[in-house]
Amino acid sequence: MSLDRFAPAVFVLLWSTGWVVAKFAALHSEPFTFLSIRYALSALAFLAFCLVTKAQWPKSRATVLRAIYSGFFLHGFYLAGLWWAIANGVPAGISGIIAALQPLLTAMAAPFLVGERLQKTQQLGLALGFIGIAIAISPKLFDPAMADLSHAALPLAINLIAMGSVTYGTLYQKKHLQSGDLRAIATLQYVGALILTLPLSLIFEHQHFDGSAHVYGALIWSVFGLSMGGVGLLLYLIRRGQVSRAASLIYLMPPAVALEAFITFGEPLTLPLTLGTVIVVTGVYLTNRRVVQPAQASV
Repeated sequence: MSLDRFAPAVFVLLWSTGWVVAKFAALHSEPFTFLSIRYALSALAFLAFCLVTKAQWPKSRATVLRAIYSGFFLHGFYLAGLWWAIANGVPAGISGIIAALQPLLTAMAAPFLVGERLQKTQQLGLALGFIGIAIAISPKLFDPAMADLSHAALPLAINLIAMGSVTYGTLYQKKHLQSGDLRAIATLQYVGALILTLPLSLIFEHQHFDGSAHVYGALIWSVFGLSMGGVGLLLYLIRRGQVSRAASLIYLMPPAVALEAFITFGEPLTLPLTLGTVIVVTGVYLTNRRVVQPAQASV
């Protein structure tokens, strides 16, 4: 069987584990510190892979800069915001539902970026998506234990902003990096991500990384399972024009993350979370029925 047939499903399955890894890693390391280590190791791993497989490096300076720039948003800003939000109290299940906004945001941007007009069903899908998010996160916002609403609102807002970053990074990748060796581009993108997270770690954190077997396990999976496996598949899908097939499966991400978070951390499958997930899944499905959407980016 060809990789084209199974790559979208494998991509979504790999990606759904990213939110669980983020919450697990937060128990053992500060988010920007962990991501800086992950990006440095990912860049080195991809570099070694490029050298062994004799990848072709970009010949133009513009392509190099575009690859680094896209990585700044596609990996760096996106995961920095998402992991910080999870480390500061956003449940992995809710963050996974918010991740479903990425194809919805892309559909919203399509009329302005490529002149596409949304169908009535797609407009309904967008509305349902945002309604579902509101229902899912409502207990977090109005938890009586939250004396200061900003304690909940700020991490949720950062998580939402991160979705805007990955949407922009994916569209930029699709528009400006359609040629060139994907192995070299991926290497440069992790350099771009590291350019963002390393200063954040040095300025805002104490570089806490407890060195336990658990955190090393999370790091190994993050580098080889997510950064190399997942991102490699994403870049492959973008290049092969199979992004729409991955997008058609993105609606499986929120329930997958919620279920994994329930099994791993005991995050409750509350009525608002379950209802919000169903509504978001419906909204993403309707939005993706006729419009080709970029797939979800890295976790």
